[in-house]
Amino acid sequence: MVPELPPQRALRGHRPHRPTPRTAATGDHLARLASHLTPRDRWLARMLHEHHVLTTHQIAALAWSSRRAANLRLLQLYKWRAVDRFQPFVTSGSAPMHYVLDVAGAATLAHEHGLDVRDLNYRHDRALGVAHSLRLAHIIGVNTFFTALVARGRRPRALGHLTAWWSETRCAQLFGDLVRPDAYGRWLEDRTELEWFLEFDRGTERPASRLAARITGYAQLATTTGIITPVLVWLPSARREATVRRALAEVVGSLVDPSLVPLATTSADLVACADRTDPAVARWLPLRRRNGPGRLRLAELHHIWDRMLPLSESPAVGTNRQAPSGGRLPPPDPMPPRLPDAMAE
Repeated sequence: MVPELPPQRALRGHRPHRPTPRTAATGDHLARLASHLTPRDRWLARMLHEHHVLTTHQIAALAWSSRRAANLRLLQLYKWRAVDRFQPFVTSGSAPMHYVLDVAGAATLAHEHGLDVRDLNYRHDRALGVAHSLRLAHIIGVNTFFTALVARGRRPRALGHLTAWWSETRCAQLFGDLVRPDAYGRWLEDRTELEWFLEFDRGTERPASRLAARITGYAQLATTTGIITPVLVWLPSARREATVRRALAEVVGSLVDPSLVPLATTSADLVACADRTDPAVARWLPLRRRNGPGRLRLAELHHIWDRMLPLSESPAVGTNRQAPSGGRLPPPDPMPPRLPDAMAE
C-alpha cells in the first residue's frame, strides 16, 4: 500500500540565502583597500590572526558601540575579503556568525610588518578549518572570557582594563616545553597589574586529576624563569569546581614549594554573580587562603599572594614575556584603538 504523500507546499524548504558578492583579492584590490581600512579594521585583523576566530557578539563587544554597527562594518570587510565567515550548525535556534581572517586581511597584515604572507604561517583553508574543529566551542569560550574583560575596560570611567591577551598558540611557542595554558592575560587596576595563565575547562576532561596534573608543569616553569604566575581555572559548574579543587589541592600539596603556583577557581554558574561571563567581578576562590571568607575580584587576587613580584620588578619580564621571533607578529593590544567620534560607530 502506498502511503499518502504530503502536499507539495510541505516539501518546500527555506529559501537559500543568495551569496554576497565579494571582491577578488588581486593586487589592484589590495592597493585600493589601503585607503579604506580604518585603524580599527587593521586591529581586528591582528586580533583574528592571534585568536583565530571571533563571533559577531564578541567583535561588537570588543570594539563597536552596537551590534548593528559591527554587523554593517563586518559585512563590508567580508565583501573586501578582509575577513571570512561561517555559521556553525546548532540543533535549535541559530548560532552567531563566526569570523576568521581572509586573504586580503592577511596580506595587509603581513605588509604592515614588512613580511610575506607565508611568514605569517597563514592559509585560508586552515583559517576556515576551525569551523570543523572539535575545539571550536573551547576556543570561543576562552575568547569570551577575555572579551568580557575588554568590554569592561571600555566602559565609561572603568576602574581597570586588560593590558595583555595572548592566545594558546603564542603560549605554546613560549612555554610549550613545560606548560600549554589556554591563554595568558594581564589586568591593570589601581596602578597594580596582575598577570595569569588561564585554564578553561568545559568539563570534558575526565577525571579532574588530568586537569590538576598540569600544575606540576607550572611549578617547573616558575622554578625555571623565576616568575611566579597565578593560574586561574574557569569551570562550567559549581559541582565541577568542587571536584577539581579537591584534585588541585592534592597535587599542590605534593609540591616541594606549593607557593610556586598560586591558584584560584570559579564556575560559570555562580548564582551570586550578576554577570556570569565577567571574570573581573567577585567570583574567584583561591585554593590556599589563610584569612578572609568569600570570593574575590580579579584585581584583589594580587594582594593575597605574597611571593608575587610587580611586573615592573620581575627580573625576567624583559626576556620571558616578549613575543617569539621567527616571523611571528607581536601580540596585539587587546584594547581597540581610540577613534574620532565620526568613526566610533
